[in-house]
Amino acid sequence: MIPTPEWPPTVRAIARATEDAIGSARVKAKVAFADAVEKLSSEDHAQVGAIHAEMVRSLLEELHPDGLTGEDVQDALSSAVRSAVEWYPDLDVQGFVEVLTGALGVADTEGNRPSPRAEHAVLIIADLLVRRNAAADVYIRRAVAEIQRAQTMEMP
Repeated sequence: MIPTPEWPPTVRAIARATEDAIGSARVKAKVAFADAVEKLSSEDHAQVGAIHAEMVRSLLEELHPDGLTGEDVQDALSSAVRSAVEWYPDLDVQGFVEVLTGALGVADTEGNRPSPRAEHAVLIIADLLVRRNAAADVYIRRAVAEIQRAQTMEMP
């Protein structure tokens, strides 16, 4: 994927690193995954989190067009954990939970835990993309477009 030139440099860097991390996760390439996650960690955490949350939300909505149940969220969590546990050494199930609840807008913002690490979001996204049989670049572009649209809307 080539990010569009009108995207700010930070968004382009996040898009590239996200796509690299997803590609690495799909083939279980530990070193390449770690490198891509390190790039994501060097970018603005709020922007990384917003893009990843929008991707997770969009994928979940498409996978469950009739509505998302608690069982559906549990299934997404279980599937991502099963997929990652085979090769990802720093598995933190709570990190996966935080990504999912954050993307769905039900995260505990009062807790003293740090924000979920980008790798947890990427591992969930990679698993959802496999289940959806979709390409990462489509969802990255959608996420950025949705965030840009939301930022330009006037509040009533």
